[in-house]
Amino acid sequence: MHHDLLVRNATLPDGRTGLDIAVSGGRIVAIERGVGGEASRVIDAAGQLVSAPFVDAHFHMDATLSLGLPRLNQSGTLLEGIALWSELKPHLTAEAVIERALRYCDLAVSQGLLAIRSHVDICDDRLLAVDALLEVKRLVSPYLDLQLVAFPQDGYFRSPNAAKNLERALDMGVEVVGGIPHFERSMPDGAASVRALCEIAAQRGLRVDMHCDETDDPLSRHVETLACETIRLGLQGRVVGSHLTSMHSMDNYYVSKLIPLIAEAGMGVIANPLINIVLQGRHDSYPKRRGMTRLPELAAAGVPCAYGHDCVMDPWYALGSADMLDVAHMAIHVGQMTSRAAMRSAFDAITTVPAALLGLEGYGLEVGANADFVVLQARDPIEAIRLKAARLFVVRRGRVISETPRRMASIDLPGRSGPVDPAGYAPAIAGP
Repeated sequence: MHHDLLVRNATLPDGRTGLDIAVSGGRIVAIERGVGGEASRVIDAAGQLVSAPFVDAHFHMDATLSLGLPRLNQSGTLLEGIALWSELKPHLTAEAVIERALRYCDLAVSQGLLAIRSHVDICDDRLLAVDALLEVKRLVSPYLDLQLVAFPQDGYFRSPNAAKNLERALDMGVEVVGGIPHFERSMPDGAASVRALCEIAAQRGLRVDMHCDETDDPLSRHVETLACETIRLGLQGRVVGSHLTSMHSMDNYYVSKLIPLIAEAGMGVIANPLINIVLQGRHDSYPKRRGMTRLPELAAAGVPCAYGHDCVMDPWYALGSADMLDVAHMAIHVGQMTSRAAMRSAFDAITTVPAALLGLEGYGLEVGANADFVVLQARDPIEAIRLKAARLFVVRRGRVISETPRRMASIDLPGRSGPVDPAGYAPAIAGP
């Protein structure tokens, strides 16, 4: 038998080793030891980790790479970032948004990031960013899955034409209903926006991804409303709450009620560790809150938890590199999730969990799935996060679309000359 691509001697995230992955017609046709036949291209994984591609469950591609336009965020707060974006919006051109987004997608692919859910601001009556990102979605479709969320950045009720614009954006082809209830003028308005937006999603048969309680205020509790509306409208399995940073500041008794409600609603949660530990706690002296939602407790209750990069070099965040391993690395540190199981779950939170929350079809390392995967310079998921491992090969539908040389250093020291491979120095760990 002749294959399009054959990867020899791969290690999978579940710990299986010495496997070959055969690809034909853009799909995985075999995962087993000693696959026979020839191939147009053969990759020797040499025992390195082969993973399904990384998935970014929460991003803002319309703003990416716009850092410094029209000026820098001096306070570092979420609200100044929103104000800066409002200043920039009237000056946006479709050409500039498309050019920046395509540059970011190039970077994402080089990092093994092949699926992104991006929120797109619909509060500009021109819907310029919607038009631009729909064009980007078309252009990148051969190599990256881009899912768009209709996001009323300035508030569904607070922004005069947001309700009309959101419906227009959905009619144009945006797939997910978004919201930002904590940015409405009052708590009742925020709760009403959640109800209205969930009803739109129910009527249209769409998914919901709501910015919820991205604040240090422990009384910002819109995720409770989101969970109740999910149950009332039968949206279980189609709704996620993003950020949920107020949960970091809530009292434990209330959270003991809230988390079971989220689980009962069949909701998912998307945390954004890099951005929220920078934006939150800006009004604190010391001790200073870091704002990331309660990931270990949510996971323990059976709530699917995914991570997003959120921002890269924009009005809210001056750093970032489209590296989801960097996101997982930060989540582990901020959430003190250092058990072996918790660190492995952080890898799932940038691969299989967000793929399920986004409803990606054909995703995964199994026979019949799309031949999309990444060969990493690491032996297992924990080592991949620890080293932010090099993406040796990025494969899309069976075709290698990005390659990176192995990271090796050559040292010349008395009695210690030779190559240094960061993936070969860690001790073997037995047991949990």
